[in-house]
Amino acid sequence: MTPGARVAAAIAVLDQIIEGAAAEQALTAWARGSRYAGSKDRAAVRDHVFDVLRARRSLGDGDGRSLMQRLSMREGWSVDALFSGEGHAPAPLSEDEHAALSQDLELSAAARCDLPEWLWPRWQQSLGVEAEAAAIAQQGRAEVFLRVNQRRGTVDAAVRQLSQDEISTVPHPTVRGCLRVTENPRRVKTSAAYLNGLVELQDAASQFAIGAVPVADGARVLDYCAGGGGKALGFADLRNAEIFAHDIDPRRMRDLPARAERAGVQIATLETAALAERGPYDVVFCDAPCSGAGTWRRTPDAKWRLTADRLVALMQSQDEVLAGAAPLVKQGGVLAYATCSVLHDENSGAIDRFLQRNTGWVKSEQYQLLPDLNGDGFFFSLLRHK
Repeated sequence: MTPGARVAAAIAVLDQIIEGAAAEQALTAWARGSRYAGSKDRAAVRDHVFDVLRARRSLGDGDGRSLMQRLSMREGWSVDALFSGEGHAPAPLSEDEHAALSQDLELSAAARCDLPEWLWPRWQQSLGVEAEAAAIAQQGRAEVFLRVNQRRGTVDAAVRQLSQDEISTVPHPTVRGCLRVTENPRRVKTSAAYLNGLVELQDAASQFAIGAVPVADGARVLDYCAGGGGKALGFADLRNAEIFAHDIDPRRMRDLPARAERAGVQIATLETAALAERGPYDVVFCDAPCSGAGTWRRTPDAKWRLTADRLVALMQSQDEVLAGAAPLVKQGGVLAYATCSVLHDENSGAIDRFLQRNTGWVKSEQYQLLPDLNGDGFFFSLLRHK
């Protein structure tokens, strides 16, 4: 595909998303109907679509064609070359389109920061002076981070082995055992270091949270909302502990046994009915369902799908997660609550609601990480029995 044809494909996918299709669904449908598109073409179209979705409002919030025109201008690409009408490229720009592109957009503060208008006051209340910087940080692509499985080898060994597959990395400045990929991130999953379990894909903020949870040798640790099991794997790689994983939907954990085998660790997966029977646990880690407001660089579609009603429903789920997890903690143990959000209502607000209802607990530590070069936005709090 020519660069112009890739832009035309992105326009078609964006129009479907604007009409209500989920981004992944629209991209998958396009790829299945475009067998001629190679892997580089699919990656390029995906990048175009996600680059627009991250900055949809600041690019004018129009249709797919106008959004791709604005993105091309922002990136310094030749709009006329991409919109040439040749080789399946989009039709050339009209005089009205040229005139529109020559004019600066009049944007509200929320639009400039690429947030829904209804969310902007909550965002400001949550982040204060950091509100604008945290929002603008999510207009660009997220960095790719790797966790080195120190049961398999050292950080230096991981760097050397990744370099053999032409993947360049640098150590994270503050998170031990974490690497940031600087070249060829798409090669990670086919690299020898990944396939032999030496490295695992995991954001730096999640790695920081795992390292901050106190886990004694021989402790029993439950990843209560495990999903794919990334945090359970992190605990197993780093700690000499007995690790359990649970999710309300066990299908989300279907890849965990293979991932654990690749990492050389043992993780017991538990159904909900077995949790109390196998408990209590020294540590229960709750990575609760949330808006994902700290990871919208990776899932920008979620930013535009979030509504006020959906946020209220998520807050109720977070309250239920804490209420369900607390009785599983051993007396004197640790209840860790985490989200990949930066919104007060989902984070310290959830902790405050829990403590108001449960007087036997005390907050010992709390962290709010914001999205930047060194990781995603992430919140976690450690609670202990009084």
